Amino acid sequence: MTPRTLFRTASTAEAITWTLLIIGMVLKYVTKTTELGVRVFGLIHGVVFLAYVLVALALWINQRWSTKTAFFALAAAIPPWATLWFDKHAEKHGLVEGPWRVGPGTSVATREGESLSLPERGLDTALRYPVLSLVAGAAVVAVATAILLWIGPPVPWAR
Repeated sequence: MTPRTLFRTASTAEAITWTLLIIGMVLKYVTKTTELGVRVFGLIHGVVFLAYVLVALALWINQRWSTKTAFFALAAAIPPWATLWFDKHAEKHGLVEGPWRVGPGTSVATREGESLSLPERGLDTALRYPVLSLVAGAAVVAVATAILLWIGPPVPWAR
């Protein structure tokens, strides 16, 4: 899977789960019929949000994005559907072009005689062991989700 395909998948999934969460919020707060949608879709959105963040961090490393670009990629996960806008912006400006620079058989950095930075070595290892990395990524998302659930829902803005 190319960086572009992975990022497009993550940004689309994040936008879809935003839609589901908003539907759940309408059911809970507008129609006052059920809060099940917020519970279920909120959890799903939270997990996909964290996955999007991991993908954005991987592309920040691989594509050598500037800090400003990475900030906008990460911030795009906060407002509804902004990941779709950033995805289009990134494609238009060539920010997701090309193959993985690191990983099995694609280590452009080492072929060019430069050493890999610590984040690049971590991404290189993740791409060399994709199944293990997927399990580790899922574990990170699961632990983060468990911690956030333990902390509890955000306090309502006004009482």
